[in-house]
Amino acid sequence: MGVGTAPDERERAIGGQNGHVPNVGFTSTQLAARAAYLLRGNDLGTMTSAAPKLYPHMWSWDAAFVAVGLAPLSVERAVIEMDTLLSAQWSNGMIPHIVFANGRDGYFPGPARWETARLAAHAPTFVDTSGITQPPVHAIAVQRILDHSRRRGRTTRQAADEFIDRRWGNLVRWHRWLAHARDPQGRGRITLFHGWESGMDNSPRWDAAYANVVVGDDLPPYRRADLDHVDDSAMRPSDSEYDRYLWLVEQMKRAHYDDEKLPQVMDFAVEDVFVSAIFAVACDVLATIGEDYAKPRSDVRDLRAWSDRFRAGVVAASSERNGMARDFDLRAGRWITTETIAAFAPLLCGGLPRDRERTLVRVFDGPRFCGHPDLRYVVPPSTSPISPDFRPKEYWRGPVWPVMTWLFSWAFARRGWPERAVRLRDEGLRQAQDGSFAEYYEPFTGEPLGSMQQSWTAAAVLDWLD
Repeated sequence: MGVGTAPDERERAIGGQNGHVPNVGFTSTQLAARAAYLLRGNDLGTMTSAAPKLYPHMWSWDAAFVAVGLAPLSVERAVIEMDTLLSAQWSNGMIPHIVFANGRDGYFPGPARWETARLAAHAPTFVDTSGITQPPVHAIAVQRILDHSRRRGRTTRQAADEFIDRRWGNLVRWHRWLAHARDPQGRGRITLFHGWESGMDNSPRWDAAYANVVVGDDLPPYRRADLDHVDDSAMRPSDSEYDRYLWLVEQMKRAHYDDEKLPQVMDFAVEDVFVSAIFAVACDVLATIGEDYAKPRSDVRDLRAWSDRFRAGVVAASSERNGMARDFDLRAGRWITTETIAAFAPLLCGGLPRDRERTLVRVFDGPRFCGHPDLRYVVPPSTSPISPDFRPKEYWRGPVWPVMTWLFSWAFARRGWPERAVRLRDEGLRQAQDGSFAEYYEPFTGEPLGSMQQSWTAAAVLDWLD
């Protein structure tokens, strides 16, 4: 269930910070109806496209968040979403970041560029996928599905229970692959070999690591499709960034996507503290599900151990001064210090000493992030407005992403901070009241940006309104 009372009881009373007038838009009932209509419109049958134009396929962490939004509408349909994603899991346990929908075109790089079925020994042959992964938020989605099933009739509860029995092994293999293949040294942080694996494609977090990627002369030619679906190309990564993105794909292909070879051949190798925090939380959530459903004790023990290990890894990557978390560039052998939303990874998973956590919360609430005096809504921008890397309209370099607001609101509620969770939820709903369900928003004006009719934005709204 969402935290707190329904927002339409407060809509007229809630004012924005610094005297901003509340967004004039749809009522909560209307907004929920529009969000549900959007998800139905993006439904391809057994999967939901991330967005109808720019992202016509299934993305891994999008699908998990979509399942969160589908659950209050139909637990059974949410189960189908997760079943479809897990059916495309690689035999080594990896969940690929894209599952391509048959008959859908217009996205680049598509299956012909990845060539996973031909090159990767572990890739499925019955469906096309990409060759990289994305943040492991799936256990959170499963928990939300189970929460809703308990409020429904026996048939719905049975569908959810059967899903757990059917897919428990998939979920544990997924976590086991992350814990071993992406943290072979046991440092407690997930290694990424492409910035796309973080979900934050062009974040300032990756600038230095990408700068060390030398694009070969034999990069195959390509034509970007993303620029066809946005009004301003400045909102998207540059062509030089895209060259690096695709060169890393070529490096993976030449290594046949082999987990043992990638650490030796990839120009990009970074321990991602934000993905690691999500993984620590996800392991804990999945372990609790395992206990509730009498799953093998060995699985639950492994999940708890991984949660502890990665929580400790996040804490070890956090500043002694203010608790802000850092990524680690394995190629350069140095910490990456940037002022982005990822710095608040410890607030997701916990583990910081109390005084350092209090300091980090003050940074989150303060003028460097949510409390910046020019923000339209009191929600975290992807990059601090006072950072020299800040770009208010450029993808992960400044805009507000509703799905990130949802994630922090959910985590704060889970950690026993209901007032903070409600505050984020209420501000997230005010931002969404225009009904555009944009991919992201300009932090100062509230202008919807990127792809419109974004499924995971609608899903966040539906969960908040439940």
